Amino acid sequence: MIFARFMAIYGHKFKSCFETEDELRIAKREWALSLRGYGESELVAAVNRCKETLAWMPTISEFLALLREISGDHGLPGMRDAYIEACMHAEHPLEHQWNHPAVYHAGRETGWFRLRSEEERQVLPAFSYQYEVMCRRVREGESLEQPVPQAIENKQANTVADFIQRFTAQHDLEPEEGATLLYYLTLPRGSKIRQRMQQQSQQKLDQRSAGITLPDEAH
Repeated sequence: MIFARFMAIYGHKFKSCFETEDELRIAKREWALSLRGYGESELVAAVNRCKETLAWMPTISEFLALLREISGDHGLPGMRDAYIEACMHAEHPLEHQWNHPAVYHAGRETGWFRLRSEEERQVLPAFSYQYEVMCRRVREGESLEQPVPQAIENKQANTVADFIQRFTAQHDLEPEEGATLLYYLTLPRGSKIRQRMQQQSQQKLDQRSAGITLPDEAH
């Protein structure tokens, strides 16, 4: 349905995107895989938006962005925000109220220990894959179970996440920037990766003369 409408809308521009029938067949298969879980009404609305705003047939990523803009993407956080949230709360995942259960389930499937201990370049691809799987399940209508936070004393007043929030506000940092700079506090104490990431964060602040000294511990 989508390619038939694209052909009608874009005419020779559509045909020029595919040199052979094999290319067209492969493209159709990739689009079908990427759009699994979206309903017909959402697809029709996105195609109509393309007709109104785009002079050329969109790429898959452009079309997905339109779908998310139209449907709100079921309240799913962006990949980067989901990854940061998973890393920040990987030490005590059941003590956190997750923005969306898909983030929790992606973190659990990736492995909380990996999220706490491995470098981003090693673990982010694995998390990205698991998160996309969870997002697809949500888009297909599945209701993922929201983990119930465990009751703890002092309501997490002294947790790492709470400290990061307070430190971020105290030094007038943007929430995402503070979470990124202080991410090392979520890693095992004394580990080389924690020390290295702390040094990198401090260097970023020093380069812009922020006058902020990052703490060794959350307190």
